[in-house]
Amino acid sequence: MIPLSLEAVAAAVGGRLYDVPDPSVLMSAPAVVDSRAVEPGGLFAALPGEHADGHAFAGNAVEAGAVAVLATRPVGVPAVVVADVLDALAALARTVLAAVPEATVIGLTGSAGKTGTKDLLAQVLPEIGPTIATVKSFNGEIGMPLTVTHLDRSVRYVVLEMGARGIGHIAHLTRIAPPAVGLVLNVGTAHVGEFGGREQIARAKGELVEALPEGGLAVLNADDPLVAAMASRTRARVLTFGVGNEADVRALDVAVDSSGRPSFTLAAGGAAGARARVDLSLHGVHHVSNALAAAAVAIGLGAGVEKTAGALSRAVLVASGRMEVTDRPDGVRIINDAFNANPDSMRAAFASLTAMARDGRRTVAILGEMKELGADAAEEHRGVGRVAAAAGVDVLIAVGTDDARTLATAAHTANPRLRVTHAKDRDEALTLARALLRPEDIVLVKGSHSTGLEHTAQRLAVAGDTP
Repeated sequence: MIPLSLEAVAAAVGGRLYDVPDPSVLMSAPAVVDSRAVEPGGLFAALPGEHADGHAFAGNAVEAGAVAVLATRPVGVPAVVVADVLDALAALARTVLAAVPEATVIGLTGSAGKTGTKDLLAQVLPEIGPTIATVKSFNGEIGMPLTVTHLDRSVRYVVLEMGARGIGHIAHLTRIAPPAVGLVLNVGTAHVGEFGGREQIARAKGELVEALPEGGLAVLNADDPLVAAMASRTRARVLTFGVGNEADVRALDVAVDSSGRPSFTLAAGGAAGARARVDLSLHGVHHVSNALAAAAVAIGLGAGVEKTAGALSRAVLVASGRMEVTDRPDGVRIINDAFNANPDSMRAAFASLTAMARDGRRTVAILGEMKELGADAAEEHRGVGRVAAAAGVDVLIAVGTDDARTLATAAHTANPRLRVTHAKDRDEALTLARALLRPEDIVLVKGSHSTGLEHTAQRLAVAGDTP
């Protein structure tokens, strides 16, 4: 954290100090929006929440060690009072970044894989310089500024996820933290209901490369035509990644072992360029694209292929609920991929399940509904049902209401031998799964975050767990 006096914080955000005995007191720890997460010396931003107003927790935050509260009104404890707390957080982030001009901001976006790729970058870029990255998946107008406040003067790379719910959102984030490097992973169907189509999603994601300076670097997925086309929307140098030969950074000889862990040869620089072996400890062939994306950024910033490949091979899973594999003592394997879901990530998860079941083990899929698909929801759920059937799933538990039933019906129609059942919620799914599971089963648990299936997966991962 860059230490800032409360007087300097007020100046940076256009605020006024209230109930501050000493304006020279330093904010020496990051900003937070959860009073329970306050570190001594930190700043508590009092935002209105879904169920409560952050101003009500101002006293708790100061008791926990916050030097002040960022608020829209006096709160009876040291406060920096501003017109809008969210705007003030953005201004604070810009001030912190300006204090470390040597730091390179790397923005990344995509319909799927943002957090996994961010976690890989956070483990690869330290090979060439101190790095900080988005906390968890805090990738919006609240979380991104909070991440920036972790910056200190030693940091050289700042990796920031940039999410979008509509046109203009990423452009707004790039004004808060102007990127020198922009990475676009893919354009899929996540949130398609909010955007109105993949072309609109591409328009929104491309705002990242439009924000890059002439001397910047745009890293684009050559395997996704909508992403590859973004090369025309940027002044920056373009570096591509992909499995195809036309990409600048490529994966050759991709293989997946019986545990679903991929390996490949990382190649860069054309036919005569450098090559190195990558053996990922992560589960799921989709991580090949994520690893290539991270490699392309690192190589574009000057890291060698050998060093990059070694860092990728040492990388570990950071975020829970994303292809998190647990093997129980009874041989049951639980694949917790329940942090979120969309049609593209569902297909990727089934590919991993198929790879793990090559030895003939029975497969069980516990699938929750996919949200934010708009008018396409029913057809997309039918499509996932058909994919489940084609993947050879033996048992399917569909979790939710109408869309879950649509998914289940499509799966059974495509494969009448598939055993299909329905659960109204995560708890009923847990009860059904406990009754159905046999030793050596492989169980995929996946659904949109709101279905709560992470809880189901975590409980199933404990052998002998009972209600």
